Amino acid sequence: MPHGTLEVLLVSAKGLDNNDFLADMDPYVLLTLRTQEKKSNVVSGQGSAPEWNETFVFTVSDDVSELHLKIMDKDNFSADDFVGEATISLEPIFTEGSIPPTAYNVVNQDKEYRGEIKVGLRFTPEREQNDGASGEYGRNDGASGEYGRNDRPSGEYGGSEEGYGGWKQSSYAEE
Repeated sequence: MPHGTLEVLLVSAKGLDNNDFLADMDPYVLLTLRTQEKKSNVVSGQGSAPEWNETFVFTVSDDVSELHLKIMDKDNFSADDFVGEATISLEPIFTEGSIPPTAYNVVNQDKEYRGEIKVGLRFTPEREQNDGASGEYGRNDGASGEYGRNDRPSGEYGGSEEGYGGWKQSSYAEE
């Protein structure tokens, strides 16, 4: 089973059922990877086509095969309403490394289509324990004279300068 870090870019949703009768719904997403759960911001006033553009990081260390997304509608005076859910298989991400923002079907409790949610994924495998990074000063491979590890080329830290792994908001067309 792969071990590493899963980054989830929660982009947007569209075509969601609006459960609020008098106003636009205020949706948020609960992202669950086995026992780890993250919550997106509540998006107010965007109704059935919310945009989050938020990134979440999960640790992959157990036998994990899917990411579960549960869309909820925030209510001020009663319990939050269930809008729909989506389940994303992680097998492709473990082999591909990254999947650009892609639309996944949102379904209700009866598995009926209730819109779609756009999510991008990136998996970074955990490095082998025997990579020379055991807290020693520098490395003995000529990579850097600085303290600590330097396995990023040309002084980069955290990947591309374009933002999230090279993904740009403009890299996918709205329909």
